[in-house]
Amino acid sequence: MEDHWTVGRVAELTGVSVRTLHHYDEIRLVRPSARTAAGYRAYSADDVERLREVLAYRRLGFGLREVADLVGDPSTDAVAHLRRLRGLLLERRDRADAMVAAIDRELEARAKGLKVTPEEQLEMLGARLYDAIGSAYTATRRTEPRIAAQIWDALGDAQTVLNVGAGTGSYEPADRDVTAVEPSAVMRGQRPADAAPCVAAAAESLPFEDRSFDVAMAVSTVHHWGDPIAGLREMRRVAHRVVVLTFDTDEPGWQDRFWLTRDYLPEFAAVLTEFPSLAGMVDAIGARTEPVPIPWDCADGLFEAYWRRPAAYLEDHVRRAMSVWTRVGLEAEQRAVRSLSDDLDSGRWAERNSDLADLDAADLGLRLLIV
Repeated sequence: MEDHWTVGRVAELTGVSVRTLHHYDEIRLVRPSARTAAGYRAYSADDVERLREVLAYRRLGFGLREVADLVGDPSTDAVAHLRRLRGLLLERRDRADAMVAAIDRELEARAKGLKVTPEEQLEMLGARLYDAIGSAYTATRRTEPRIAAQIWDALGDAQTVLNVGAGTGSYEPADRDVTAVEPSAVMRGQRPADAAPCVAAAAESLPFEDRSFDVAMAVSTVHHWGDPIAGLREMRRVAHRVVVLTFDTDEPGWQDRFWLTRDYLPEFAAVLTEFPSLAGMVDAIGARTEPVPIPWDCADGLFEAYWRRPAAYLEDHVRRAMSVWTRVGLEAEQRAVRSLSDDLDSGRWAERNSDLADLDAADLGLRLLIV
C-alpha cells in the first residue's frame, strides 16, 4: 500500500486539475505533507482524507471559506464528516425523488384534462423544512451545556424520556432511557451510532400508549410542527410530564428584543404569524414557564446564539443550519447580510449595540414550558 501519492496521481484519482490542487495548497486548505524518494512533495493518507472531504463539500456547493471552516473544525473527525456528507446526499436524493413524484402527479392530472391548482403546482418545491436545512444542521448545531443543564434539571427524576422532534440528538440526556421521534430522514440519518433509538413519526400523531413515558421533551422544534397545539397535547397524552424549549411571542415588541430581527430582518415577524402564543401553549398543557438565557458564547448555533458575535451571521454555513433564513427567502436574507456587513465595517453595529459588550447572557425570548 502506498504511503504517499504524487500531485499528478491525486489529480488523476480525483478528476480535478493539478492547478486546482496547487491552489488548495497555496490557500492552505490541503497541503501535501509527505515526500517522494526524490524529495518532491506528495500527499500522505491523512492529506488524501482531508482532500476527499474538501472535494465532497465543494461538489455539494459549499464555498471555499465554508469548506475551510468545516474541515478545520477540531471537534469533527472523519466519521462525523462522512455522516454529514451522507446526510447531504440523502437530502438531495430525497428532494429529487419528491420533485419527480410531484411532477409525475401533475403530468398525469394534465393528461386527464384536470385543472392543477397553484398549491399543487408548488408541491414539487414543498419538501419539509427540516429536510431542507437538515443537511447542514450538524455543522453548527450541538448541545449547549448551560442550556442543557436547565432542561435536564426540569426533567427531574424521570427515567423514561420521549424526545419529540429529536433531530440529530442534541440535548438528549445520556443518563436516562430515551426514545426519540423524528419525521425527517435527513435528520435521522445524521444521528450518532450510539444515540437513542429513533422512531419515524410526527409530533401530532405519536405512536405510543397513554402515559408510556415519565416525561416527554421537545427542544427548539415546536415551530416546525404543522399543528403545535396538537403536538403538545400528544406529548401530554403519552407522558406524565412535559418539558418544551420554545420561545415567547406574547411580549409587546418582542421582535425588537433581538437586534438581528429589529434592524435587519423585519420579515421574521411574518414567519411566526401562524405560531401559537406562549399563553396558548401554556393553557394547552397546563404548563409553567421559565426564561432560558442564551450565553454569549453559546455552543449551539440556534438563531439567537450569536447575539454578541454578529460576524457569524455573515457565514453561509452558520445560516444554513437556521430555519429562519429558509423561511424568509433568499432576497430578505441577502439584504440582511449585506446591511449587517456594511454596519460591521462602518462601526454602526457596535454603536447601536454597545450595551451588549459586557453581558454574559441575554434573555431573547427562549422559554421552557414545564408540566
